Amino acid sequence: MTFVKEIKAGSREFCQNWLRYLLLFMGLSLFNQFIVIPLFRYITTFVLQASAIPFVSYQNVVTIITTHTVAFLILIIELLLLLVILYAQLAYLLHGVWDIKHQVFTWKNSFIQTWQNIKKIRLGTLFILMLYFLLVVPLADVIFRTPLLSKVQISEFILDYLTRTPILLAVLIAFYLAALILGARLVFALPIIVFDHLKSAQAVKRSWRLTAHYRWRTICRRIIILAVLSAAVMTIFYLAMYCLQLLVDLLPGKCPLILAIVNLSLVQIISEVALVYVSVLGLSIILKALRQEKISQTGKTKKIILSTLVVFVLVMINAISTNYLYLTSVNAKAPVIISHRGVDDKNGVQNTLQSLRKTAKEKPDYVEIDVHETKDKKFIVIHDENLLKLTGVNKAPNDLTLRQLEKLTAKEDGYHAKLVSFDQYLEEAKRLHQKLLIEIKTTAKDSKKMLQRFNQKYGKTILKNAYQVQSLDYRVVEGLHLINPRLVVFYIQPYNFTYPQSVASGYSMEYSTLNSDFIWQAHLQDRPVYAWTVNDEKLMKKMMYQQVDGLITDRVDLAKKVIKSFQKDASYATRILNYIVVLHLSKNFESALSV
Repeated sequence: MTFVKEIKAGSREFCQNWLRYLLLFMGLSLFNQFIVIPLFRYITTFVLQASAIPFVSYQNVVTIITTHTVAFLILIIELLLLLVILYAQLAYLLHGVWDIKHQVFTWKNSFIQTWQNIKKIRLGTLFILMLYFLLVVPLADVIFRTPLLSKVQISEFILDYLTRTPILLAVLIAFYLAALILGARLVFALPIIVFDHLKSAQAVKRSWRLTAHYRWRTICRRIIILAVLSAAVMTIFYLAMYCLQLLVDLLPGKCPLILAIVNLSLVQIISEVALVYVSVLGLSIILKALRQEKISQTGKTKKIILSTLVVFVLVMINAISTNYLYLTSVNAKAPVIISHRGVDDKNGVQNTLQSLRKTAKEKPDYVEIDVHETKDKKFIVIHDENLLKLTGVNKAPNDLTLRQLEKLTAKEDGYHAKLVSFDQYLEEAKRLHQKLLIEIKTTAKDSKKMLQRFNQKYGKTILKNAYQVQSLDYRVVEGLHLINPRLVVFYIQPYNFTYPQSVASGYSMEYSTLNSDFIWQAHLQDRPVYAWTVNDEKLMKKMMYQQVDGLITDRVDLAKKVIKSFQKDASYATRILNYIVVLHLSKNFESALSV
C-alpha cells in the first residue's frame, strides 16, 4: 500500500472517529491551558517570593543553591514533576489514539493505562526522558505536540547570539543536524516505553534497531509529506474564507460583523480539527510501524458524543465572545516604538551619536541604549561586555578609562563612529528632544557604589526628561527602587516562566516566550510590558494583538507603518486574514479556540 493510500485509509478512519479524537486532544489542551500551566507558574512564583528570590538567571544560580537550598530543591522537584506530567500526557495521547482506532476507547481505560505508565517511571529514567524530549520534539513537532510541550523552546535571543559568528553558526547547524538524526532514531522509544513498559535504556536500543539501515528516513519523509499536504489544504481553506468575507463585507448593516464572527469561529474550528487530524495520522505512522495489538471492551458512543459537545459548547462560547472583541476593537492603544540600541534598519553604528541623529529623525518614542561603568567609575555607551567585536580591542569597558574608550572607533554595517560617553549622549538626546530607555549593564567588576553615583549624577535629568531605565540584573532594579523610587525602572526578562511579581515599574521581555497571560497579569498590577527585539511585521502585529505596551525594534520605520496599518479601520476580511497569518499560524498545538 502506498503512503497516499495509507493517508486515504487514515482519513476515512479519522472521519469515523473525529469526535473521539477531538475530545481526546481538545480536553488535554484545555487541561494544560487552564490548570497545569497556571498552577506551575503560581507555584514557581510563590516559591521565589517566599524565599525572597527576585529572579533566576546565571547571575544568581550559585547563590540560590548555596543560600536557598530548600527553594532550590523545591524547584528541582517541580521540574521533575513537570517532566512526569509531560510524559503522562504523551502516554495518554498514545493510548487514546490506539484505543480509538480499535474502538475500545473509554475514559476509565485511558486513565488506568496512563496511571500504569506513571507508576513504572523510575527516577533514573527521567534524565533519559528529558533528553528524548529535547531530541525528538524538533523532529516530531507535528505528532508529539501539546500546549505544555510547546513551552519547551530556546529563546530567540540565544539563537541570535549563536548565529553571530561563522563558528557558532556552524556549531548550531551541526547540533540541529545531529539532533534531527538522533531524534529520528529514537522516535519509537517513547511508544515502546508506554506500550511495552520497558526501561528507557532498553526502549532506546530497540528504537535504534527499528530505525537502522536508514529506515528512519522513511518515517521523516512521511511526516514531512503529511505536514506539507495538510498545510496546502489549509491554505486553500483560509483563502476561501478570506474571499468569502470580502464579499460579505459588501453587505449593509450588521451582517458583515455577524458573518465575520461566524467565519472566524469556523476558521478556528476547522483549524483545530485539522491539527488533531495531522497529529492522529502522524501518531498512526509510528504505531503502525510498531504493530501493537490490544484488546479491550467497547466504549460507549453516547457518552463520548455528550462529553465532546459539552466541551465544544463551552469553548465556542468563549471563542465567540473573544472573536467579537477582536473584530470590533479596531482602535486599540498603539504600543510605543523603541529604537533598539539607537539604530533604525542598520543606519549606523549602535549606541553612537551618528546613529542617534539619524534615528531621531524617524521620531521613535524612545531610543534604547546600553551603558557600562568604566575603569575610572564613569559611564560609556556600549552594549557588549567585550570591545573586540565593534572596535577590535580585546578589552572590557571597565578595563579602560572613559578617555581611553572615547578614542576607540567602532565599526558596524559599513559605518564607523567613535565611542561616546553617557554624558555626551544625554546632551545630544536633549538637543534632539529624543526620549531614552537606558539599559544599565553590570559585571562582576562594577564598583559597589555604582548605582548611587549613577542616580546622583543622572537621576534628576532622567526624571526631568521622562526617560526610563531598564536592566537584566534585578539588583539594579531593586537598588534604584530603593535609592530613587520615582525612577521608572523596567526589569528585563529573557524567559517567561513565572508571573510578574517584583518592584519593577514594568517588564521588558524577549518576544519568543512572551504571552498574553503574562501581559494580562502585569496589566492587573498597572505594569507595562515591552517586547524585544521585534523586527518582523508578523511579530509586530502579534505583539499588538497581545496588547504589549512597547516594541523594541531595529526597524523603527517598519514598526510605524505596521502600527498605522493595524489601527486603521480595516475590513473584517483583513482582520480575519490578520488572525490567520499573525496569530493562528504562530501557534503550534495550542488551541486556537482558547485564545
